[in-house]
Amino acid sequence: MITPTAALTACGLAFEVIMQGRGAGKPDRAVNERERAMTKATWWAAACAAGLLAAGCGGGMPEEPADTAAEMETEAAGGSGAGTIQRLDPRLDALVPPDAVIEKVAEGYMFTEGPVWDRISDTLFFSDVRGNAVYQWSETDGPGTLLEPVFDGDREGLALISTNGLTLDENNLLVMCEHGNRRISRLEADGSRSVVVDSYEGRRLNSPNDLVYGPDGSLYFTDPPYGMQGQEESPLRELDFNGVFGVRRDGVVQGLVRYMRRPNASALAPNGATLYVANSDDSRKVWMAYDLDENGASNGRVLRDVTGETAPGTPDGLKVDQTGHLFATGPGGVLVMTPEGEHLGTITPDERPANVAWGGNGNVLYMTASTGVYRVALATAGKLSGPFRPY
Repeated sequence: MITPTAALTACGLAFEVIMQGRGAGKPDRAVNERERAMTKATWWAAACAAGLLAAGCGGGMPEEPADTAAEMETEAAGGSGAGTIQRLDPRLDALVPPDAVIEKVAEGYMFTEGPVWDRISDTLFFSDVRGNAVYQWSETDGPGTLLEPVFDGDREGLALISTNGLTLDENNLLVMCEHGNRRISRLEADGSRSVVVDSYEGRRLNSPNDLVYGPDGSLYFTDPPYGMQGQEESPLRELDFNGVFGVRRDGVVQGLVRYMRRPNASALAPNGATLYVANSDDSRKVWMAYDLDENGASNGRVLRDVTGETAPGTPDGLKVDQTGHLFATGPGGVLVMTPEGEHLGTITPDERPANVAWGGNGNVLYMTASTGVYRVALATAGKLSGPFRPY
């Protein structure tokens, strides 16, 4: 059995090696080097405590439930770094360790969105929706630029032109929702871009926003009107609805959900049989769930309704862990919910989060939030994009 003392000693040695070998960050994007060194220490302490102690003791961290519900509602993780963690239910401790630390890893952007982790290169890719670029960040090299500009065409009639949601396909190629080009494209190995989908029944898409691959290789994506000036009133608009679509492996495009006012994030249950969609409509802030089969989507139902919430934010980014729990950006931060929609707690970085991604070995939650990128080590894990399947 690994004792707590041995585990922390190992963590300390690992931290020293990493700090000696890591490259210097770039000053225009990275946080202050002294801050980075300090936050790295708390980061590795939290990650090692959650991982090594659980492995050595045969279970998770011990729970210390609050005495009252009111006490739990105001409880934040001690030393939570660049943000706070609100604990509404003791079940959250099995997902977000009591000593979890939020860390800011990069800053200086305009509006970060659509993160995805590449396990092969240990790199996070993310969009800057207002910066017209796709950026990258890694522990070794710090921040960098992958693609700039994303869009260099005629901007007349367009409101947003950059990428938004990103994912990786089965060949580990980056697949991107492009607002300005109103399509989903693939960034090929030679740097060129190929079209995955740009129309439905002969009409151009609105402005694809988020996407997810199913276990059978089908692609699911949302198509709100955010990219066009005037949105529904735009003369550029060809579809008469904002919807959710599926692209089968044979290339056939299916209209799955029609007339959702602001379809935003999309995610799948671990078995691929349930599709979750966030609706970012101020008049109806809901997460929807749909059953999937070969005929499309059915049995649409409200998973959780936060229309009455007064905290800033609407349903936006979304990921699901290996046990079916949802990590969803919404009012107040990243809401952690059960598969039935029960709200267990909220992870709130210092800036309002727009989207999330699984990183590391699937047990690190990366959050794109306004001008920065944040992360927190978890006691659970989610499925990484691309050819690797951790569960």
